[in-house]
Amino acid sequence: MATRTPYGFDEAVDDYCDRLISEGRAENTIAAYRSDLADYVRYLQDAGITLPRQVTGKHVERYFGDRYLAGLSGRTVNRKLACVRGFHRFLVANASETGVEFDATGAERARETVRRLPDVLAVHEIEQLLEAVDTSKPLGVRDRAMFETAYGAGLRVGEVITIEITNVFADERFLRVLGKGAKERVVPIGRFALEWIAKYRTEVRPILAAKAPATGVLFLNARGRPLTHMGYWKILQKSVVRSGIREHVKPHTLRHSFATHLLEAGADLRTVQEMLGHADISTTQIYTHVDREYLKEIHRSCHPRA
Repeated sequence: MATRTPYGFDEAVDDYCDRLISEGRAENTIAAYRSDLADYVRYLQDAGITLPRQVTGKHVERYFGDRYLAGLSGRTVNRKLACVRGFHRFLVANASETGVEFDATGAERARETVRRLPDVLAVHEIEQLLEAVDTSKPLGVRDRAMFETAYGAGLRVGEVITIEITNVFADERFLRVLGKGAKERVVPIGRFALEWIAKYRTEVRPILAAKAPATGVLFLNARGRPLTHMGYWKILQKSVVRSGIREHVKPHTLRHSFATHLLEAGADLRTVQEMLGHADISTTQIYTHVDREYLKEIHRSCHPRA
């Protein structure tokens, strides 16, 4: 009778990621987990640990202690801990297959972190960015439509580049969006974004779509294929440089600006939460801190005794 090969780390990571896929986790999330687990497994193997069942709480404690001492932020360490903790819980839940009977991460605690405020553009900076797009060129029309959509509906980058044509409801002025965890939501969108989408769909998209196999995705690259996250980021950075507003703008800056500007204008937190697709209102509350920072800046610059 053949002896079964011991359950190793490669098989464990693959099985865990397959579980995440079956739960509907986003592709980027799974890629990040794979990267974090690869780092974790390398550390264990360098320490002479070859099988998941050999990992103890001491190994986990030393791994995260080393990561913290290496200069990683508390936020990054906590993200890695969430990944590794989920991995070990999966192993314990499938002990008959994995041979892992206890959770080695049980005693490891999250690090205290200082929550960073999101990067936000002022309203006039948004206008400068949008106006800097060269719409005399076909791809410029696409870029303007894309940025207007990102800011006009507060979308994540992944949501912008995966919008389906059939999920744009111009007459009703809303979009159907597939967000994190494959959760669908309906979000309103303004007339400026819809006008640029209409121009792009009429004048530009048919030309791009003719270059590649048919796809229902709205925004296409120069080769007629759906845009990638990196492709979007590069396009955004070129427009940022052209606008002169600052040197760098992060991929989600338009989304952060959308939320902040709504709150500054008096929108209630629950409504903004729903439009952003946040499962927990505490995630949305960070934008109220941004709002307070804006008010303090106005006070400092305008009050005679500030």
